[in-house]
Amino acid sequence: MATFDESGGIPQDGSATDRGSALYLTGVCTVAALGGVLFGFDTAVISGTIGLLKMQFELEPLMEGWVVSSVLLGCICGAMAAGTLSDRFGRKKMLILSAVLFLISALGSTVPPTPGLLIAVRLIGGLGVGVA
Repeated sequence: MATFDESGGIPQDGSATDRGSALYLTGVCTVAALGGVLFGFDTAVISGTIGLLKMQFELEPLMEGWVVSSVLLGCICGAMAAGTLSDRFGRKKMLILSAVLFLISALGSTVPPTPGLLIAVRLIGGLGVGVA
């Protein structure tokens, strides 16, 4: 078990050596930023395609809103569950799950036959982003 000194909270048993490298810090920051990158990517993609989706599916304003905002709803649910799930299953497994959910969403969003399916796969992608 690590002991902490009064001045700075640095472990005295040498455990900080493994986690104090610049490479480790860069990796942690990259993983932490992953959720923001995925959310930004998805926002950019939908803003560029919503006009074409409106024409293809003849979307009314309400359905257009659902198509755009379903990711946000998924993000909220994913973020609410992320802490508990990470504590239970581990952060690494949750990041893998996040990547799988986002992959399912990306594949399902390529050629959805109905607006409802598009909303569903975007909701799944939002869950993945929220968990990340």
